[in-house]
Amino acid sequence: MTDKSKQATWGGRFQDSPDDLMLAFGESVSFDQRLAPYDLQGSLGHASMLLAVGIIEQEEFVEIERGLKELAEEVKSGTFQWKTELEDVHMNLEQALRAKTAAADKLHTGRSRNDQVATDVRLFFKDACSQLKQGIERAMTALLSLAKKNATIPIPGYTHLQRAQPVTVGHHLLAYVEMLGRDHERFSSVANHANVCPLGSGAIAGSTLPLDRALVAKALGFVDESGEPRLTPNGMDAVADRDLFVEFASACSLCSLHLSRLAEDIILWNSSEFGYLTLPDAFTTGSSLMPQKKNPDCFELIRGKTGRVIGNLTNLMVTIKGLPLTYNRDLQEDKPPVFDSFEQLGICLAVTAGALDGAQIHEENCLSAASDPLLLATDLADYLVELGVPFRQAHHVVGSLVARSEELNLPLPELSDEDARSICPVIGNDWREVFDLSRAFARREKPGMPGPQQVAGRIKFWEGILQS
Repeated sequence: MTDKSKQATWGGRFQDSPDDLMLAFGESVSFDQRLAPYDLQGSLGHASMLLAVGIIEQEEFVEIERGLKELAEEVKSGTFQWKTELEDVHMNLEQALRAKTAAADKLHTGRSRNDQVATDVRLFFKDACSQLKQGIERAMTALLSLAKKNATIPIPGYTHLQRAQPVTVGHHLLAYVEMLGRDHERFSSVANHANVCPLGSGAIAGSTLPLDRALVAKALGFVDESGEPRLTPNGMDAVADRDLFVEFASACSLCSLHLSRLAEDIILWNSSEFGYLTLPDAFTTGSSLMPQKKNPDCFELIRGKTGRVIGNLTNLMVTIKGLPLTYNRDLQEDKPPVFDSFEQLGICLAVTAGALDGAQIHEENCLSAASDPLLLATDLADYLVELGVPFRQAHHVVGSLVARSEELNLPLPELSDEDARSICPVIGNDWREVFDLSRAFARREKPGMPGPQQVAGRIKFWEGILQS
């Protein structure tokens, strides 16, 4: 057993100190120290409320405020000495404050670590969502810049990784801008859900003391657009709920999925087989054996880290699924997954923006790939529909024309009129005009389509959103 000096702050009911093994097993300060700035912020708000309701005196508040600010500086500078035997961030900071002022003994009045940590993580989520939204905006800006420079360059669009229909570089990249725009909205939603103050809920049932929950909510910024305080309405839900953790991890997972899909496209485009794009040297690496290699490691890592972020979401949901109300120690394990997802997504967004900023599109290779006439087979079916052929029949006819051209080893537009009319007697003399790419894009000037004006309009729309 350890000596009595290691007795925990909750040790009044115990005769023996915790075993060293239990201390090592149960500590969380190795990872929850990340919450220190938010814990100190929450403590200052709580202290201001205790002063307002007469539980502490002005002199005591001044001492507590001074001590909390000193601790904030120590944490920021990295000089604060964390002690695993004190279990968590809350007890570390409380004991350190107690060493600075006797008034610290009153700070925890009307507060439990349950509502204390619930407040800390809500402050963290608000901050984390703000930071990730900024990262998303930078990635969107890089995508928009690349899309704008290469807006009208045609490339094949793919389904089943088979050439399908022609699109443009701008249209393709804008698809990811739309995805990241939704991710931005999701983090705004998470931040809004986090913007509710649980402090004053206590362990589960509040306190008999004259606490002013609205006052502390305002002090900590848990307010609506009109400045009115937002309070959790049920103490048990406030300390047991981990919806926010799942929502945040889910938003991180979806954003990571989008980055991973973008990464896969960039990796393909960067390959010798596609040759649509070259990445900057600063975001590629080489081979220890093959001197010619220039590998897209940054996007491969983004693709790999996505599995890690998704795993964090699964970790959380499995941890929470069987817990009765309210707090259970299992919930100590809720923080590493969200901290890790926050870190991994943040660096993936930054790398995405940096790599795309220096990427170069190779127009000739794109044009060469987009010149495949079979990309416009659907346009030929549409042409027949305009002649009065029902679409299902037109689809079958064009399929037969493709098969005939392959049988003769000819590009589809070089099929003779005689061969074409043997399959479809109503086909006109102008049927080859559908294979003009410029004409094909000009006929796609409706919302959501890759027509030049549609792409330019959507780029302008998103530029306006990001500038505002």
